[in-house]
Amino acid sequence: MTERPMQEPTLLLLTALADAPRHGYALIQEVASISGGRVRLRAGTLYGALDRLLGQGIVTVEREEIVDSRLRRTYALTDAGYTLLAAEADRLRVTAQEAARRIGLGRPGAAARPVPGGAGA
Repeated sequence: MTERPMQEPTLLLLTALADAPRHGYALIQEVASISGGRVRLRAGTLYGALDRLLGQGIVTVEREEIVDSRLRRTYALTDAGYTLLAAEADRLRVTAQEAARRIGLGRPGAAARPVPGGAGA
């Protein structure tokens, strides 16, 4: 994988798989839930992303079953997927901490402002 930041839909998709394997429709629902409804994956986008992640060894098909005469695949993170998600979570955490630190410093010439949820809050 490249070192560029992960796109938000991919981050949400991997996050949705981090605690349990899920099939496509459940992934769409979970991504919507995690994002507070901001991100609603369409089926084409979801399956395109899953195909890409399968090819990269980030997710795997845990099982396949026939439900209502249709094939249902359940996807899970691989070890590489957990490693990638953990690295991205760390990258975001570091960036958020720096943003909070700088917010706490305030604008030049302005009094320092407390950081919401920061030390002393």
